[in-house]
Amino acid sequence: MYAVFENGSKQYKAAVGDVVKLEKIDAAVGTTVTFPVIMTADESGIAAGKEVEGVRVTCVVTQQGKDKKIIVFKYKPKKNERKKQGHRQPYTLVKVQEIGAPVMKESPTPKKSTKTETPDDAAQGNE
Repeated sequence: MYAVFENGSKQYKAAVGDVVKLEKIDAAVGTTVTFPVIMTADESGIAAGKEVEGVRVTCVVTQQGKDKKIIVFKYKPKKNERKKQGHRQPYTLVKVQEIGAPVMKESPTPKKSTKTETPDDAAQGNE
């Protein structure tokens, strides 16, 4: 089974156990992050749209880092105009732990009102 999830207006394909390189996210190494799923595929077929509305990809952040340096060189001939820059894109490595619906915490049942009715309220019809 694999899923396509979205992060930072980019889409990534992942299966359980995969290590995915994402755009930098603000999360410490070892923390768990979840992403919304756009599409899933398995033996039974492909599911997308409303079928995967509550499905999430749960990942653990394994590393924060920077990519290899690239050189940006701007040059205009015959104008003595040259500009050299370097850039290292930050990234986050995450390991996919689980693909599925999030575990819903059971909310406590709402308590009923313990207000007792007095004889005067019952006679007037007030509650």
